[in-house]
Amino acid sequence: MSVPVTVDVNVFVAAVAGGNDSFRSWPSPPPIRGNLAANVVGILNDAREFSLFVSEHILANVLRVLTGNPPSGYGWSVEQAEEYVELLIEIVDASGGSVIEPHEPVSDCTDHEDNRILECAAASGSVLIVSDDDDLIRMSPWRGTSVVTAEDFVKRTDAMRRARHRKGS
Repeated sequence: MSVPVTVDVNVFVAAVAGGNDSFRSWPSPPPIRGNLAANVVGILNDAREFSLFVSEHILANVLRVLTGNPPSGYGWSVEQAEEYVELLIEIVDASGGSVIEPHEPVSDCTDHEDNRILECAAASGSVLIVSDDDDLIRMSPWRGTSVVTAEDFVKRTDAMRRARHRKGS
């Protein structure tokens, strides 16, 4: 059984705009170095332990941030950003997760965008939220849902996989 996970926009964006790691192919388990956000997406791409849940709002914001002009955006072409969003949807589908549209509003955080992440997590029954946003991290656990950094998610997954590998050897 896979663990339902929601990932914040900042992690999805940092995976492709935050360093030199390529999102085309990741080893499994991924290295705990370099672009940790890219490692998060790589783990989710494995579709082994986790089901990825996103909302239309999350995907739209990934597109908005990647195509926005600096300093708040990355200046990607719409085509490049749409290709990445399509890749994320493929990962969602392969993992057994889904693109959902939350119907219950959440206002637990002072940041409007952070509440959209929480809404997705609540609607999907996610037991983990992966975010590098300090406001969300400080809320952990939020309604029983752990909020972990990209680094923590990668380290925990790596440790879990290594322990499983040792037991299987």
